[in-house]
Amino acid sequence: MAVRQLYRSSAHGYARWPDQPHARLVRLASVSDHYRAPGWFTRNVFNQLVALLTRQGISVLGSRVLAVKGRTSGQWRTTPVNLLTYDGRHYLVAPRGETQWVRNLRAAGTGELRLGRRAESFRGRELTDDEKVPVLRAYLNRWKAEVGIFFEGTGPDSSDDQIRAIAPKHPAFEVLPVK
Repeated sequence: MAVRQLYRSSAHGYARWPDQPHARLVRLASVSDHYRAPGWFTRNVFNQLVALLTRQGISVLGSRVLAVKGRTSGQWRTTPVNLLTYDGRHYLVAPRGETQWVRNLRAAGTGELRLGRRAESFRGRELTDDEKVPVLRAYLNRWKAEVGIFFEGTGPDSSDDQIRAIAPKHPAFEVLPVK
């Protein structure tokens, strides 16, 4: 069986088959595109329950409702997240990888963290892989039972090198005040 080679275009991360020069470019997956979609129960029951409680002002182990404007629609998009407090600073970690909220926060740069009727505006600074190591360790220490499956067997007791190896798959942001 012959293997066809993709022609990579100048558009980063896109390609097309060479025998179809006018075909639409297709997005190539990469390590940075790591994403694990939530299952039916998580999406339709668990996340909805956590979001409901958080909107009522009840934080479930540090939960907040993250609101970020959509990168194409401009409409507010919301999702429940775990707000990590580590070393006096606040962080958001995407255990599932390159989620829509991650892409929207990168594009918008700012968002809101909501708990009940209180909404805090913030700007997000994405962490480098080296900066993520202690943050991911603290995140796993706090929520490993809930999200440990997404970290490929890496836990809070893993070495720095093991955590650094999975860091590119898990975007993390420092939550900073809006200037």
